[in-house]
Amino acid sequence: MAEVAPRPSPHTPAASPGTAGDTSAEALLRRLEWTVLKRLDGLLQGDFRTLRRGNGVDLADLREYQLHDDVRHIDWNVTARLDVPHVRQFTEDRDLTAWFLLDLSGSVDFGSGDTTKLAVSAGFVTALARLLTRHGNRVGAMLYGSRVDTVLPPGSSRTHVLNLLQRMRMSRPRPQQAPAATRRRWPWRQASAPAVGGHTATALADLLHAAAPMLKRRSLVFVVSDFISTPGWEAPLARLAQRHEVIAVRLFDPLEGALPEMGLVTLEDAETGEQLFVDSTDPAFRQRYERIALAREAQLREALAGSGADTLELATDDDLLQSLLRWCDLRRQRARLKTAHRFPAAFQRATASKEGRP
Repeated sequence: MAEVAPRPSPHTPAASPGTAGDTSAEALLRRLEWTVLKRLDGLLQGDFRTLRRGNGVDLADLREYQLHDDVRHIDWNVTARLDVPHVRQFTEDRDLTAWFLLDLSGSVDFGSGDTTKLAVSAGFVTALARLLTRHGNRVGAMLYGSRVDTVLPPGSSRTHVLNLLQRMRMSRPRPQQAPAATRRRWPWRQASAPAVGGHTATALADLLHAAAPMLKRRSLVFVVSDFISTPGWEAPLARLAQRHEVIAVRLFDPLEGALPEMGLVTLEDAETGEQLFVDSTDPAFRQRYERIALAREAQLREALAGSGADTLELATDDDLLQSLLRWCDLRRQRARLKTAHRFPAAFQRATASKEGRP
């Protein structure tokens, strides 16, 4: 059963003071506040829409005037043109609730360079969570290691963000290390790879199934994972995207697509513990590795595109700020394409009806 994390007091630190993890979490948040948040602040505001109509400033549609409507919302230009009173409808201003569904399995704790996918995930979650909470929105999280083990209810304070970051550090599984000096931990496996030594492969579908009943109201949902998982996560992701605005944040490392020459090495599955002795100097083996990686990449992109979720890709060798800025720019461009030269639907129907009259 998943642990429901208690809400931290505004006057209580996220973890015991003096620990290395607490100092690192505070230092990471301060660094991101100065480097990333200052550039992103304002770019995402107004980018996530509600389905409700009510009091607001953004025009959503027009409809014919009905009894008890507020006369201050009558659009006199449209009324004069159509000879029928019409009132404006606005997009309702509401606080945003965001959820982070975090994959902290063994394959995420991998990086071919100085930065692991887990570090990229921590930086992204910290930056987005603080960016949202500083404007009064609330963020919650569900953490998956080998199972859904922690649920952090939505909160909106800086301490809440620190608590989330600290729990990310505490929740990741720590598999036993193999004794071989040439052992290299590897992020991905064949789908049928068995469990070794009590370790289990990631089942991302378990996280998505657990999230569905937890999200009572329409929310912004970030699914942060490398999507190295047993099959079956595609359908629950698509169902989640039908009700919520879902963004699939895919973490990846360049070594997952191409194997360099490293001599004779023992590759160990980062989650199941399965080991494989390979000769990385063999060109045929490296070509087969790359071919399998390309096929998996194409399959993953097709599954994400078919789910209806937006996709953000974060690489361990890329700058987090630049990746987020590119993503924000793409969202702005898509939003402009959707709304350019677009009149409210009711106005278009009424105009077409009037022009069709003899």
